[in-house]
Amino acid sequence: MGTKVKIATGVRYLDKILGGLFIGDNVVWHDDAGSLASVFCLNFIKASQEQGRPIIYVSFDRSPRNLIDKLGDLADNNLLTILDCFTFGKGEGSDIFLKFYDEDQSASACRIIRMEDPRDVYSFTKAFYELHATMKGDVRFVFESITGMQELWGGEEKMASFYAHSCPRLYELNTIAYWILEKGAHSPRLKAQINQIAQVVIDLSVKRGSTALTLVKAEKRDLDTFNRAFSYWAKGLSIAFEDEGRGTARGDLGARLKELRTKRGISQTELARLVGVTPSTISQVEGNLIYPSLPALLKMAEILSVEVNAFFQEKGGTRSRFIFPAKEATEIKFQHMHEDSIIGKLLIPVDLETRAEPYLIEIPPNKNLPSHFFIHKGEELGYMLSGTLSVTLGKASHRLKQGDLIYLSAEIPSEWINEGSATARLIWIKLK
Repeated sequence: MGTKVKIATGVRYLDKILGGLFIGDNVVWHDDAGSLASVFCLNFIKASQEQGRPIIYVSFDRSPRNLIDKLGDLADNNLLTILDCFTFGKGEGSDIFLKFYDEDQSASACRIIRMEDPRDVYSFTKAFYELHATMKGDVRFVFESITGMQELWGGEEKMASFYAHSCPRLYELNTIAYWILEKGAHSPRLKAQINQIAQVVIDLSVKRGSTALTLVKAEKRDLDTFNRAFSYWAKGLSIAFEDEGRGTARGDLGARLKELRTKRGISQTELARLVGVTPSTISQVEGNLIYPSLPALLKMAEILSVEVNAFFQEKGGTRSRFIFPAKEATEIKFQHMHEDSIIGKLLIPVDLETRAEPYLIEIPPNKNLPSHFFIHKGEELGYMLSGTLSVTLGKASHRLKQGDLIYLSAEIPSEWINEGSATARLIWIKLK
């Protein structure tokens, strides 16, 4: 089949442990609690959408409404297709579930296809291969779950037969598939059969209240991470591995925290107050003298509007993206300005490394700013979207109106004034 293409899982540290995914991989998640694999699946779906790849989510255990609620913003994407095997499966065609199809579904952009006879293995197999045939490129699958399929089909033999035929076929079709299996619900024989056929097997366990990930199998990878338990914590879509805070990554944490905090315009004192620690603690973390507790780290990520792994990413290590929805814009603070005199938003994620930082700046009517917005040594560009502003450069005052552009190379404005009756809005770009 030629050289395999490496694909990101959506979880940076998992890519390091696993060596990434390859086109054709069937990834089986042995889930100790029945709910641990979910966050890894959601990150996989998010990464696939960002890569512009179609995803088919096969649902045996959740109604469409429940699944859409679980997916959240990920459901609002036309690359996602949900194959509903629940409504006429475990839902038994109940009116309460059929009602979903009578209601307006325009709130989510994903496509939902209802299986009329999911209990029949042949009908199901035919339906999902026909659906796959309508899509181009490497299609991604999430099967939720092997356990639900077995329960609906009435035993391990049918499940084992389906998997034994489907796994090799999905491999040849250049797909990537995630399969969720609840460990306690299956015999050792079935689990062994599934593990033998799969390209990747990952075990998720809970021991003494801590969650751990163990790489059991990964074909065609020369790794030293097999059969080693990696402790991790998950909150929302964020996943933090204990090992991320060790070695060189730990040494970079302080500088990374300071960089992200500075981008948001938050002082050490304010961050400390919001996290519930002393300013000295933040100072010591940024100086790499101490390492924050996990709850504090999660709270910092929440306050700074980043995922936890953003603290451990190397420069330039963020994933490639092209589109940034308006909802991802992050409000920033201006420590030397009155809060009611200026409003600012960073228009890209705080943890995205770029050579230009775009902001939306708004200055209300009759406000006077006694200094410039930023302390920045590089070039800056501003474009007036609406309203008017007076800016003082040196001893001269200049007036900006809608459509005007201002370019600063070494000059630093000493004053901004909005004397108009409307809010002045401008796009401001800092160049590195």
